[in-house]
Amino acid sequence: MRPLLELKNISLAYHSMTGETQALSNISFQVNDGEFIAIVGPSGCGKSTLLSIISGLLKPETGDVILNGSPVEEKGANIGYMLQKDHLFEWRDVYKNVLLGLEIQKRITPESKKYIEEMLRTYGLEKFKHAKPSELSGGMRQRVALIRTLALEPDLLLLDEPFSALDYQTRLSVCDDIGGIIKTEKKTAILVTHDLSEAISLADRVIILTKRPGRIQKIVTINFNMKDRTPMKSRNSPEFKDYFNLLWKELNDDV
Repeated sequence: MRPLLELKNISLAYHSMTGETQALSNISFQVNDGEFIAIVGPSGCGKSTLLSIISGLLKPETGDVILNGSPVEEKGANIGYMLQKDHLFEWRDVYKNVLLGLEIQKRITPESKKYIEEMLRTYGLEKFKHAKPSELSGGMRQRVALIRTLALEPDLLLLDEPFSALDYQTRLSVCDDIGGIIKTEKKTAILVTHDLSEAISLADRVIILTKRPGRIQKIVTINFNMKDRTPMKSRNSPEFKDYFNLLWKELNDDV
């Protein structure tokens, strides 16, 4: 079966008047449909740069990014991008914030509105559809941001540290919520995070990058012996500590 996403020998350097900085070197991996991938590595190793390349916002100096069998730059790749901040507009209520992407792309239809209504109801936001963002908790704002992204029905979802602005307790809860939503909606996702616990609890595989220039040091398959896996259940699993120690050792050996 053909993978949904293929990265082939991706390299990128930043150029300035003072010289060249190699950001990424020879990155290759595949992502299957419905898979959740986490990317971890030292600060400055190029994790977010890699997401920008996958999304088509940056063009690599060498290598190819293939989505659904075609290069991402050859057609309008259907990719959703969720950033660290929710970027909700205070002058729009929850419902209008969720509609924003569809509105920009002129894709609002009765079917898309029905899909949004279903997601708001399913994920506990129906009562808040006419509330302003300032009336919501941090976790609820992130749910709104995710539903806004999912409203576009992306083939691939990119998550750039979406929980980093939250306090620890809220972060645990929202991580469980977001993970559940992505699983329920059967989306393929790539998460960039500094939090090893977050990566282990959410991902099917964790890609470890080296320090700059970022190369793939190791890819770890995460497999918990449980039914109906959730991030919180994963954190309480006896295998969790072993995975954490493995990732910690790989990262610190590199440093």
